[in-house]
Amino acid sequence: MPETVDDDARADEGRAADTGEILEFRLPDLGEGLTDAEFQNWTVAVGDEIALNQTIAEVETAKAVVALPSPFAGTVVELLAEPGETIDVGAPLLRIRTAATESGAEGRPSVLVGYGPSEERGSRRRRGGQRAGGAAVPPTEPSAGNGMSYESGVIGGSHGTTARTAAEPPEHGGDFARGAAAESQRVAATPGARKLARELGIDLWYVAGSGPEGAVTVADVRGAVPVSEPDTRDRDPGDEAAPPGERAAGSVREERTPIAGVRKRTAAAMVTSARTIPQADTSITVDVTASLELLEHLRATRSFEGITPTLLALVAKSVLAALAEFPVINTFWDEANAEIVTRHYVNLGIAVAAPRGLLVPNIKDAQTLSLRELCREIGWLARTARDGRAGPADLRGGTFTISNVGVFGVESGTPLVNPGEAAILCLGAVVKRPWVFRDELAVRSVATLTLSFDHRMIDGEAAARFLATVAGLLEDPLTLLARI
Repeated sequence: MPETVDDDARADEGRAADTGEILEFRLPDLGEGLTDAEFQNWTVAVGDEIALNQTIAEVETAKAVVALPSPFAGTVVELLAEPGETIDVGAPLLRIRTAATESGAEGRPSVLVGYGPSEERGSRRRRGGQRAGGAAVPPTEPSAGNGMSYESGVIGGSHGTTARTAAEPPEHGGDFARGAAAESQRVAATPGARKLARELGIDLWYVAGSGPEGAVTVADVRGAVPVSEPDTRDRDPGDEAAPPGERAAGSVREERTPIAGVRKRTAAAMVTSARTIPQADTSITVDVTASLELLEHLRATRSFEGITPTLLALVAKSVLAALAEFPVINTFWDEANAEIVTRHYVNLGIAVAAPRGLLVPNIKDAQTLSLRELCREIGWLARTARDGRAGPADLRGGTFTISNVGVFGVESGTPLVNPGEAAILCLGAVVKRPWVFRDELAVRSVATLTLSFDHRMIDGEAAARFLATVAGLLEDPLTLLARI
């Protein structure tokens, strides 16, 4: 559970220091219309001295991990969130005691986005509705005697926390569980790691931390657990008849993974797509031999020095040219206003298989870019997404998406349309096939293109003509010159 300072510690420091004030850090407005975020981890602990703009935590929202800087300096008094919680914008995250300041406006922190007065406090939604240990979350509305002013974001300065100090490893001559719990308060660790360590009776002092500034994480604690005898509670009766040598020691028949982060948001988007968009699809197999030859030629030119032109980039350029001819493909259905909105710009989404899951960052105003610029932007966007550096702005506002399943050796696929868009194009793998070329049979490089589209505003004719136009540009890429 979140680290807190007990009442005795608060009282002791309240008597020792009657200056300074405790400020409450609330989840700021991260932009792009986001209303909540999933808390990931702390990079500070109770008792830490933090500086202005120091990163104190990370949250995940809109498929991006965002670092939260502190808007003021001081000592961490209390952590109010745990990994896995969904936190509303404006909800409190932690409390910090600042250094003594003169009274007045100069003693107040600068008001940042998401801070300051609010008529209604944000809420925090936890799985199960309770804090760890089963205790219900107590109400924290301000009362006449608690000295807290949530309207200003400042808590009365009569309470504080004891500073976290280095300590020697504990002696294990007594109650180990009690010693491990006490030690967990002195070693830098995430709240989840402390909780797991207490449950397993592990002394955090002897666990090497891999988190920020050496903090112990949940994975570190799990890695310190000794291998035990396999649990046979969930085995089928028939398994007992198998010779011991045929059963892997410590094997697990099932594993449960919380639905969170990228997977949670991807699932929500796909369910919305499947339930609200009447989708149809059409496919075409195209001879891309001339396109590959053009790309090979461009790689040897000075114009593309340091940049690798790819078939995906050429497909993207062909799509942009075709969208100018068929604007209905670049629309979306506005249910609330009963309107079809046609966009005269293209934010081109590129589906990226990142370690955290499927991400679809988009290139803003892609219709204004040359082939060389598209190659550079696609490469940069893919690297940014895979490295986990794509921000909410990179992942929102797409108008048309390309999914390249060909990189996995798959020849075709039928993707779901992203909510807020009208169509998505799937590019399959390039394969060698017998093909009729100039009335003769030849071995050519071919690829399959599949267009999934929203049938509410895109008719089959428009979808087919759009896809045929893209295919024609790839068969004879020099005709792109007439459309640039």
